[in-house]
Amino acid sequence: MSQNILTSPFDTNFNTAPFSKIANEDYLPAFKACIKQAKAEIDAIVNNPDAPNFENTIEALDFSGEQLDRISSIFFNLNSAETNDSIQKIAQEISPLLSEFSNDITLNEGLFKRVKAVYDSRNELNLSTEQTTLLDKKYKSFSRNGANLPEDKKQKLRDIDKKLSQLKLKFGENVLAETNKFEMLITDKNDLSGLPEGAIEAAKQLAESKDKNGWLFTLDYPSYIPFVTYADNRELRKKITLAAGKKGFNNDDLDNQNIVLDIVKLRHARAHLLGYKTHAHFVLEERMAKTPETVLNFSNELLEKAKPAAQAEFENLEKFAKALDNIDRLEKWDGAYYSEKLKQKLFSLDDEKLKPYFKLENVINGAFTIAKKLFDLEFEEIDSIDKYHEDVLTYKVTNTKGDFIAIFYADFFPRPGKRNGAWMTVYKPQFIKAGENSRPHISNVCNFTKPTKTKPSLLTFNEVTTLFHEFGHGLHGMLANTTYPSLSGTNVFWDFVELPSQVMENWCYEKEALKLFATHFETGELIPMDLIEKIKESATFHQGMQTLRQLSFGLLDMSWHANEKPETITNVKAYETKAFKNTTLYPEVAENCMSTAFSHIFQGGYSSGYYSYKWAEVLDADAFEYFQEKGIFNKEVALKFKDHVLSQGGTENPMTLYKRFRGQEPQPEALLKRAGLLKH
Repeated sequence: MSQNILTSPFDTNFNTAPFSKIANEDYLPAFKACIKQAKAEIDAIVNNPDAPNFENTIEALDFSGEQLDRISSIFFNLNSAETNDSIQKIAQEISPLLSEFSNDITLNEGLFKRVKAVYDSRNELNLSTEQTTLLDKKYKSFSRNGANLPEDKKQKLRDIDKKLSQLKLKFGENVLAETNKFEMLITDKNDLSGLPEGAIEAAKQLAESKDKNGWLFTLDYPSYIPFVTYADNRELRKKITLAAGKKGFNNDDLDNQNIVLDIVKLRHARAHLLGYKTHAHFVLEERMAKTPETVLNFSNELLEKAKPAAQAEFENLEKFAKALDNIDRLEKWDGAYYSEKLKQKLFSLDDEKLKPYFKLENVINGAFTIAKKLFDLEFEEIDSIDKYHEDVLTYKVTNTKGDFIAIFYADFFPRPGKRNGAWMTVYKPQFIKAGENSRPHISNVCNFTKPTKTKPSLLTFNEVTTLFHEFGHGLHGMLANTTYPSLSGTNVFWDFVELPSQVMENWCYEKEALKLFATHFETGELIPMDLIEKIKESATFHQGMQTLRQLSFGLLDMSWHANEKPETITNVKAYETKAFKNTTLYPEVAENCMSTAFSHIFQGGYSSGYYSYKWAEVLDADAFEYFQEKGIFNKEVALKFKDHVLSQGGTENPMTLYKRFRGQEPQPEALLKRAGLLKH
């Protein structure tokens, strides 16, 4: 085993992942070796002759399996950002092993006995707040995973977890394969009418790279979004929209319908086994919202405020499309197209006119400058560490005093082995051990428009806010300053995790911030102030419809996971249609289904948690109002945010942390005001 680079701590600069030295065939033996090593560490805790206390049991448990965690983070991050058939096959082999190992821990009676002994004596232990949180979390990780169950039910739980881990992987693989499979080749130049020059050039380049004549469009966002937003050819917009909506819903070998039903039933069975009414009840116990009722009340209250606005906006859009092109009925493939036309008419604001001011490199520097102004951070691009793809940028992050803060990876362009969307991830968490503050390695992964032969990567405004959003998550990871790895960075309640990311988006709308980076890529001219005003004004454009859309996804999620009898569901599409009933604006499209490609809830960690985007928006609007009151670069407010939110991870209840920063509980009015929904 000694030759396997993955089985021992890395001898690299900043202890970073040695990507280029890892062969795919290293993974499986390394996982097996590291699981064995982690099991030995667990056995040492269980067999310790000393009476259980916080240090020899709870703390020891949190620091166990360090190498296994490192290689898991490397492997599964690559499975999202740079996968291939070989990695996917290994993932199918590794997932059940990890699921079994996780169960070996949570169902280990000797270990639970020690944890419970410490938990039961917690009032006499004089623990710090962070230690109390860790103890609570460790105890719950056992009780919520079946430690109190009789033996036969424990076995049942193991079987369910094993099946779930494989089904989730398969779901994601099918969605990725569907995304990669669709290609729309255009050979008639007239069919490109309306499309921006950059989108046309990118499509030409893509076609050439595949030895095809013409222009190639795919379901990758940088290709798909411009097409449905700008292409005048309605039939082709329909074609690509239907393809995007049919992922996992084609009754073929990539179909996800039965996988959705199986996942939902297994999650319900698991929750039931543990004594919870539904999967949603199980999940929400560890969220700010606490219960499905709270989530539904919160969602329906926002729905009530947003729906009249959304309906008025939709009718207005339909009238506009009829007047412009005599469209009788607005369909899903018309929404983005006519919204963009109406936005241009109302605000004379065209994303294509804005793009020249948002060269990717400038936007990255803008995010860094804002982080420096707020949190005293410096980003230095370095080439002394390994990367997993040539597109990846690597940075050393320090504070203005020169102390090392973090390593930051940035991976911005789509490619075949990378899933759609944008996310932040951790290659190594922050923690304090033996008096040393071990700093984190954080990564942002996005899918932005690639540079072409004639132009650099120019971002749409939506891509700019995405970059800031993920960078907000990144800061939450980079500025982590806690003792225990499992409480560090973004290891917080799921409906709190979006606060740092969403709050950062606000700077994209502020004159003072845009002045720092929005300059024309050719002339260097600063973005005209009237454009900034228009960006600001247009921020509330179609907010009713946007809010309705977000709420519809959250309500669909709750419908799947708060259902007390999921075994009665037989038809995914019919069930979904019913769940969308109160939030539907566009005519139903029979051949489309959202659930079969709803990766957030069926592959990612958002099951019973999709509402948290809206929940966190309430927090972020309220938080940013505080910045606006004092000045958006106010050091005192920024320091409070850093000290009480960004650095604290999950060490305390998030509402306690939030109130410490803000001085009060969040008020939903700030969000309604920002979205322009209070007047309706």
